[in-house]
Amino acid sequence: MARTFQVGDTFTHVRECDLYRPIYYAGASGDFNPIHIDPEVGKVAGLDGVILQGLCTLGWAVEAVAVFVGDPGRIRKVKARFSRPVRPEDVVTFEGKVTAIEADRLTTEVTATNQRGEAVLKGAVVEASIG
Repeated sequence: MARTFQVGDTFTHVRECDLYRPIYYAGASGDFNPIHIDPEVGKVAGLDGVILQGLCTLGWAVEAVAVFVGDPGRIRKVKARFSRPVRPEDVVTFEGKVTAIEADRLTTEVTATNQRGEAVLKGAVVEASIG
C-alpha cells in the first residue's frame, strides 16, 4: 500500500559527527582539504580545529527526506545554505516539514541544528517525487 503525504507532515532525523567522520568522508568524496583532516590547519584558518565537509551535512539533510519518503531514488531537487560548520562530536538534528504537494512532487523545508541549538543549514528545501 502506497504511503500518503499531507502538507504539514513532519519528520526528524539525527546524525552524530563522530571524530573520524571528516576523514571517512574525505576518503569517500576525495575532499581532502586540510581544514577537514588536520586540526592545526583548521586552527590556523580560524575554525578552532577540523570541520565536517559541508556536502556531508547536506547529504544528511537529503537522507532525512529520503528516509521520510521511503526511497532515496525519489529525491529530485535540493537547495540549502550552510550557516555554521559541523564539528566532530556535534549531534545534528534535522527537522523537516512538508510545505507543498503538487501533482507527484512533494516539497519539504528542512532545518538542521547542532546540540547547542545553532543552525548549521538554513533555507534547505528538498523536493521528492511521490507518484
